[in-house]
Amino acid sequence: MLTPFDFNYVFQQSFRAGSPYITLVARYNRLDHPRLGFAIAKKQVKRAHERNRIKRIAKEYFRHHQSQLPNIDFIVMAKSPVLELDNAQLVATFDKLCQRIVAKQA
Repeated sequence: MLTPFDFNYVFQQSFRAGSPYITLVARYNRLDHPRLGFAIAKKQVKRAHERNRIKRIAKEYFRHHQSQLPNIDFIVMAKSPVLELDNAQLVATFDKLCQRIVAKQA
């Protein structure tokens, strides 16, 4: 997702799943595939390489699980404690939050 319209659409009537590290905001879309967007504030994750690591891992997770996800727009929002997680823990967090979102939507 790239446009502000897409992000506003998701934020209007969304389902949320959160952890102390990441919040996923989601809403059904009218397409036939899931989409991913990021709202990672510099205030929460100060260094660009840290924000990029979170984005890279999230993109990779969604690429591998794209066929298992319904047509939902996801927005990833990170909190500052996310820096304590290694890559495997971050993937596990994404997995848990996505399963929660899919269960709420069903």
